[in-house]
Amino acid sequence: MKKSLSLTPNVTRTASGFMQLTKPWIVALLLATTLGAMLIAQRGVPPLPILFFTLLGGALTAGGANALNSYLDRDIDPLMTRTARRPIPSGAISPRQALVFGLTAGATGVLTLGIFVNWLSAALASLGLFYYIVIYTLILKRTTPQNIVIGGAAGALPPLVGWTAITNQFDLLAIFLFLIIFQWTPPHTWALMLMLTKDYARVNIPMMPTARGEPSTRRQIVYYSLGLVAITLLPFAFQQLGVGYLIAALMLGSWFLFLAFKLMRDESKPTARRLYRYSNYYLALLFLAMVLDKNFL
Repeated sequence: MKKSLSLTPNVTRTASGFMQLTKPWIVALLLATTLGAMLIAQRGVPPLPILFFTLLGGALTAGGANALNSYLDRDIDPLMTRTARRPIPSGAISPRQALVFGLTAGATGVLTLGIFVNWLSAALASLGLFYYIVIYTLILKRTTPQNIVIGGAAGALPPLVGWTAITNQFDLLAIFLFLIIFQWTPPHTWALMLMLTKDYARVNIPMMPTARGEPSTRRQIVYYSLGLVAITLLPFAFQQLGVGYLIAALMLGSWFLFLAFKLMRDESKPTARRLYRYSNYYLALLFLAMVLDKNFL
């Protein structure tokens, strides 16, 4: 009995380690965009089996990708303050466990989508997994400050997974959803990087602030933010969404631009943190506006 009780903390620590390995907050954000795309494409609540298996498959694929990313970054994570407590550097999960878990979760997620949803959605999820692990993590991340710009395509694929889960085809609005997230990723991520410049400089990762300098990064954030707001107007311009969405996009985008321009003038970390946090709410609220416009307006 005592032996059983003594094992409980280890089991709990391991289970918690596997959960942290998936980076739940990132998975939740990806699933939010997937769900939003499904609600827009369906113009209502999708059939529950499709909804369940799409989100399950997406969660497994995204969680597996994050686990594999942690496995591949196991050499630099212990050296960075932000990542030193992650499951592998902390010893909660071994590198081999992370590798097996990541491969298993990723493959299970893709198969879940293929068998229970459709193979187009499965192919898109598989592409996202490949792009994030091979193109971004293995090739771009350690070689170019444009890693976030090019690598952002991986994070922009979940809405396409959700859309095709309903329609089994691409549509113009689905492409706009992809472009919005693709353009949103650089200012969102660079705002975070501005708070972690020393961490990435320590491990020689050429993120924009370490490779090009913080002033240049702040200017790039403004440029990409302007492009983002412009792209969010396309669904209205092409008559995919209505005036209700347009008003929401302009209001949300105006505050995004205000924070981006403020960051260019105010070089403090609290200002960067403010933009980073708002960018998360911005994306969620923008998708909510699309859902409401498509279903109720």
